[in-house]
Amino acid sequence: MSQLQHARGFRDLIVYQKTTAVAKRIFELTKRFPRDETYSLTDQVRRSSRSVGAQIAEAWAKRRYEKHFVSKLTDADGEQQETQHWIDTAADCGYLTDQDASSLNRELAEIGRMLNSMIEKAPSFCGDPPFAVRESAVDYFTTPRQRVNEE
Repeated sequence: MSQLQHARGFRDLIVYQKTTAVAKRIFELTKRFPRDETYSLTDQVRRSSRSVGAQIAEAWAKRRYEKHFVSKLTDADGEQQETQHWIDTAADCGYLTDQDASSLNRELAEIGRMLNSMIEKAPSFCGDPPFAVRESAVDYFTTPRQRVNEE
């Protein structure tokens, strides 16, 4: 089995690549939705599906701070679950076939599992320097302040 290389940026993450592929597929499928759904269901499902990738990108930028990293990944997971809701709604309205809806929801659930795995392994993404921001213990103002002109 070959070793996976470390990601140098969010675009290298497999979960991000899967997310963009799902968002692109949703965009194509929603082109067939009725025109009167443009500013409601179509807009909602497109926005939530695109937001998953955006949240992953933000998480990557915040990986110096483990709690922020986890928070953004949690937001990404929430967006993928919201997308599943809109996919179900579109299928219920007859705008998506059951096959398309099931396929999209399976892909989204896989993305959710990957995000949760990243959350559970957050220290390996955030880790020690150069990623972690740590301040060494320093005693501030331990000596009386002296004026610059005093000698």
